[in-house]
Amino acid sequence: MIEVRSVSMNYGRTRALDDVSFTTEENKILGLLGPNGAGKTTLIRILTSYLYPASGTAIINDIDVTQDPLRVRKLIGYMPESVPLYDDMMVDEYLIFIGRARGLFGDELDRRLEWVKRECGIKPIWKHGISEISKGYRQRVGLAQALIHDPQVLILDEPMTGLDPLQIISIRDLIHRLAKEKTIIFSTHILQEVEALADRIVILNDGRIIADGTRLEITQMATKGERFTLVVKAKEDDVRYALEKEEVVDELRFAGSEGGGYVSFLIRSEAGKPLISRLNEIINEKGWHIRELRREKANLEEAFIWLLTRDSNRRKKEV
Repeated sequence: MIEVRSVSMNYGRTRALDDVSFTTEENKILGLLGPNGAGKTTLIRILTSYLYPASGTAIINDIDVTQDPLRVRKLIGYMPESVPLYDDMMVDEYLIFIGRARGLFGDELDRRLEWVKRECGIKPIWKHGISEISKGYRQRVGLAQALIHDPQVLILDEPMTGLDPLQIISIRDLIHRLAKEKTIIFSTHILQEVEALADRIVILNDGRIIADGTRLEITQMATKGERFTLVVKAKEDDVRYALEKEEVVDELRFAGSEGGGYVSFLIRSEAGKPLISRLNEIINEKGWHIRELRREKANLEEAFIWLLTRDSNRRKKEV
């Protein structure tokens, strides 16, 4: 459905995007993740044909955004981070205006208005002035205007900004339902939103893609193998001395004392190494009482920090 091909973008001497390429499948949710200033909003503006790239292009449903931007705009619904609302209008007036601008009239417009009113949860403020409504409701109205024409592609820039926890949950549910029939791209710097929503993640830093894959693929890239938590009744120094010299242990980190003489360690081992069997041998040799040996799930936060640090170190070497 969407293919980004070697897109670069400059603001004067600043390189905002540097040879960015990726694809996303139809009816999937792709999360653009990165720190502030990574290039997420610039990329989204290119996808929506608001900006033309310095080089490269993007294809949406076989249409080149640089060659036929008007056709692209008919296919997409876009909610920018700062929602373009008219404060001197009522909510219903505004959405009627947007619907007509999108070519909707009569019964078709009425059906879409009822749909966005219900699905975006804006019925309580339907007849309110836009200047009167809260930040959370402004986000909901912004989402409604992006959906009014039933687009094939939905592009959202920081969609959860200003929403309270219950509103976030309801918008997440709506996005999951929409993904059954729409392709969705959203940008965020909030890890929890990517974990909760995205089928695939593209991580940007300083205009470059530093990771592209599923949550599991990205976290495995960063953790490089398997991780376990070991909780045993022993002295911290004894456990550290026994495990640090083992070839099967690639990383050992003390995670704290748990009372009753128990200590907890985080252990990482590269895939394929016989970590579990060797741990069992050491524990039996030392006579430690084991409370727990738990395989840890991949952690996107740690992977994100590791990827940013690695990219920063690489750039320093280039300089």
